[in-house]
Amino acid sequence: MLDTSVRLLRLLSLLQVRRDWSGAELAERLDVTSRTVRNDIERLRILGYEVNSTTGPYGGYRLSAGTAMPPLLLDDDEAVAVAVGLRVAAASTVTGIEETSLRALAKLEQTLPSRLRHRTDALRTATVSAAGGGPTVDADILTALSAAAHNHERVRFDYLDRSGDSTARDVEPYRLVHTGHRWYLLAWDTARGDWRTFRADRIRPRVPNGPRFTPREMPEGGAAAHVVRGVGTRAWRYQARVRLAASVEVVADRVIPAAGVLTPVDAENCELETGSDSLVDLAWYISRIDVPFTVLEPPELRDTLRSLASRYLEASEVDELSAGGSG
Repeated sequence: MLDTSVRLLRLLSLLQVRRDWSGAELAERLDVTSRTVRNDIERLRILGYEVNSTTGPYGGYRLSAGTAMPPLLLDDDEAVAVAVGLRVAAASTVTGIEETSLRALAKLEQTLPSRLRHRTDALRTATVSAAGGGPTVDADILTALSAAAHNHERVRFDYLDRSGDSTARDVEPYRLVHTGHRWYLLAWDTARGDWRTFRADRIRPRVPNGPRFTPREMPEGGAAAHVVRGVGTRAWRYQARVRLAASVEVVADRVIPAAGVLTPVDAENCELETGSDSLVDLAWYISRIDVPFTVLEPPELRDTLRSLASRYLEASEVDELSAGGSG
C-alpha cells in the first residue's frame, strides 16, 4: 500500500511538471508497466484529479483543471520561491491581497519540513521592504480588465482625474503594466483614436463589456515601454531627451523604470527619455547618473545647465581669504 501511495504522489508530481506525457514515458520514469500507469491514472481520477487521456501514436495523459484544486507537489527550491513570492505579495499594491497572501503563506509554512522553514525564516528576518505605499487597486478590477484584454472585449468605465472629476471612457484594453509602484492599463481610446494609459486605481468599470474587437499592432517598443515613456516623461511639464556616454547595461542600474526609458544607441552610448516639473530637478537627476551626457532636448534644459555651471564655477573660485580662512 505504501509503495502504491508513494508511486501515486510521484505520478501526480510528473503530471504537474509537464503538460503532456505518453504512457511509455510515465512507465519509464516510475519503473513500472504501462498497465500499472493506467491503473494509477484511474486511481487519481477516483481521488478527484481530472486526468485526460488520448489514444493513438501521439496519445498520452494530461492533468486538467478540475472542480477542486489539487495539492501542489513542490521541490525544495520551488517551495522557497513560492514562500518568498507570497511574502512580497503581502506588501503588494492590490487591495485585499495582503490577507490572502498571508493565509496562503501560513498554510504553506505548516507543511514545510524544518530544513525549508529555516531557509524561509532566514529570508523573512534578514530582509525588509523599502517599497513605497502607493495607491492600491481592487483585485476584481485587475481581473476584469485582464479578462477583457485576453478576450479582446471593449470595456467602458468612469475614469477619475487628479482632481476627482469623472469622465466616461470606451476603450480596447491591451495590457496591464505594473511599474512596481502603480498599475496601469494600456488601451486604445475609441473616442480619441489613439493609445492612452490609465491608472488602474482610478478606473471604475461599467458592465457589461462591449463588443469584441480586432487587435491592433502594439505601440513601438511594446506595452511596458510605452507606458513607462508616458508616465515617466509626458506626465511632466518638461520632457527631456539626453544622450548618455555609457551603454544601457551600465546605466540601467542607475535609472529605475518609472523614471524614464533607456534606448541603446551603440555599444558605448544610449539615450534617456525622462521628465520633471522642474528644470533644476531634471538637471540634478541627470547629473547624478554620473556619466558624461549631452542634452538633445529641450533647449531650456541646456540654458539651465549653463546657468548652474556658471554658478558652480563661481562658487569654486572663491579664494581662501574671501572664505574667511586667514592664517
